[in-house]
Amino acid sequence: MQHSAISEGEFASFRRFIFDAAGITMSDSKKALVSGRLAKRLQHHGLASYDAYFRLLQDGRHADEVQLAIDLLTTNETYFFREARHFDLLRQEAEAARPALRGGAPFRVWSAACSSGEEPYSIAMVLADVLGNLPWEVVASDISTRVLQRARTGHYPLERTAHVPPDYLRRFCLKGIREQQGTLLVDRALRQRVQFRQVNLNTDLPPDLGSYDMVFLRNVMIYFSADTKRQVVARVAGRLKPGGHFVIGHSESLHEISDAVRPVVPSVYRKPAPGARMTVE
Repeated sequence: MQHSAISEGEFASFRRFIFDAAGITMSDSKKALVSGRLAKRLQHHGLASYDAYFRLLQDGRHADEVQLAIDLLTTNETYFFREARHFDLLRQEAEAARPALRGGAPFRVWSAACSSGEEPYSIAMVLADVLGNLPWEVVASDISTRVLQRARTGHYPLERTAHVPPDYLRRFCLKGIREQQGTLLVDRALRQRVQFRQVNLNTDLPPDLGSYDMVFLRNVMIYFSADTKRQVVARVAGRLKPGGHFVIGHSESLHEISDAVRPVVPSVYRKPAPGARMTVE
């Protein structure tokens, strides 16, 4: 069945839908993205308009379809070792933590909007390299069940791995051959070190999420309104250990968003330890 082009009113409905579900504010320029990503769902259900699809999402009987629509509208492309300075910092912090890890609590890192998994696997490669058999954990979360499913496979096009250090490619990845040529598989042992779970940062965080030495929340807040940013950062910073680092994208800032963390360098913040005086480096 052919469907009509998305109207301004229909686009407004989906903007409200994704804001309510995920706290994401969509600009006028995203109309084509909404239309393109949802078109196959209209076709699948034999619907003639985006309004009919919106009504289907609203009727309360299609929770799986609601989640699928959220997945389609929130997915972002990424790649391994994006913004290399953040991984240099991770290496420094992991090395500094080594003495305390012998017989102690693990060094924990949260990739809080992990998309298709390149970020948490990059984190895991650094920790496996620096900490080896010392205790460490990587938790990776996203609102989208679809990208989490893809992330768990650890299977990627080779072009996504252009920034992976050659030594890490040899140690932690398997290059596809024959029908898998042009792809790469993250080694099973490393995949098993990353715990993937669905988390909506726009709602209360699960009690069992625990606390972290470092949190990556990168290239996501550009989609949030100021109020949503404040709420999300407050929730996430609440899971950061005193002295822990909060890492955001280079195009983002927490200026006037949070006083729970203090700036260290652009895109990197730190949660003060009790009684500590923080200075910007």
